[in-house]
Amino acid sequence: MNLPFRLRCLAVLASALVMLSSVPVAAVSFEQRKDLVYAEVHGTGLLMDVFTPSGKTNGLAIVDVVSGAWYTDRNKIRDHMLAGLYEIHCAKGYTVFAIRPGSKTRYTALEMDQNVKTGIRYVKSHASEYGIDPERLGLTGASAGGHLATLAALTPVDANPEAKNPLDRFSTRVRAVGVFFPPTDFVNWKEGQAIDPKVIVPLLFVGGGAGKSEIEIREQARLSSPLHRVTKPEPPFLLIHGDADPVVPLEHSQKLVKAISDAGGKAELIVKKGGGHPWLTLPQEVQVLADWFDRELLPAGLAPAKP
Repeated sequence: MNLPFRLRCLAVLASALVMLSSVPVAAVSFEQRKDLVYAEVHGTGLLMDVFTPSGKTNGLAIVDVVSGAWYTDRNKIRDHMLAGLYEIHCAKGYTVFAIRPGSKTRYTALEMDQNVKTGIRYVKSHASEYGIDPERLGLTGASAGGHLATLAALTPVDANPEAKNPLDRFSTRVRAVGVFFPPTDFVNWKEGQAIDPKVIVPLLFVGGGAGKSEIEIREQARLSSPLHRVTKPEPPFLLIHGDADPVVPLEHSQKLVKAISDAGGKAELIVKKGGGHPWLTLPQEVQVLADWFDRELLPAGLAPAKP
């Protein structure tokens, strides 16, 4: 992502902050714990922020995959905060775990996928500490974070009760997945058009793809594409994507929803008319997402919390 585009995105998100005044949430709905280490990989720590409701909790949690252009830093958490993701969900009683799966300068897409799964396992292993149900987790993310969230959800790993690593005794399965404008197909980026190797190769191979054949690159691209990992119905999916997205074509979400539906799963697409990457009124769609999580995650008979 080039700097001018990044600045435009920040301008949109800053404007979106103003929109929060029209969203019915409490003035301060969360307490934030920063930079909690949830795993160590390659000798370095993987970090998350935890947003706990300052009011009544509903006993449920959302795992937010924080990544933009497959980079993860505190700026990305700020972007999600500007979009109202933590404010809106915590006002409903959700605990939100904002996991940072690493950046493509150090990790491949498949390694970041594993880091996301480790984050999910960490949340489940600490469920009693946070007072949440480990079997009713929601998973979200936007753009690169949406890609990693969908990839993790479509390639779940079952629990291994005999594992030496305590985290591996928990599965990576989640109950519902709601994401914004995710890249889902690295094999055919647009209809009849492959993605630029200069863009995709650094994501597939740390340090670049020197010495890698076209077949090796294509296979790694397939393995890293949620669209090509759909096998059987998993959790319900909600995708929200703008029809004027200049970065990730709308067809990425359209194709994934069709693939999941064709496999017998449940998937829904909301198309934001005129929506870019992101768009001005994003907090309104975050509210839609939060309401959808209520329907998919709350136990039968339990009414959604009123902010």
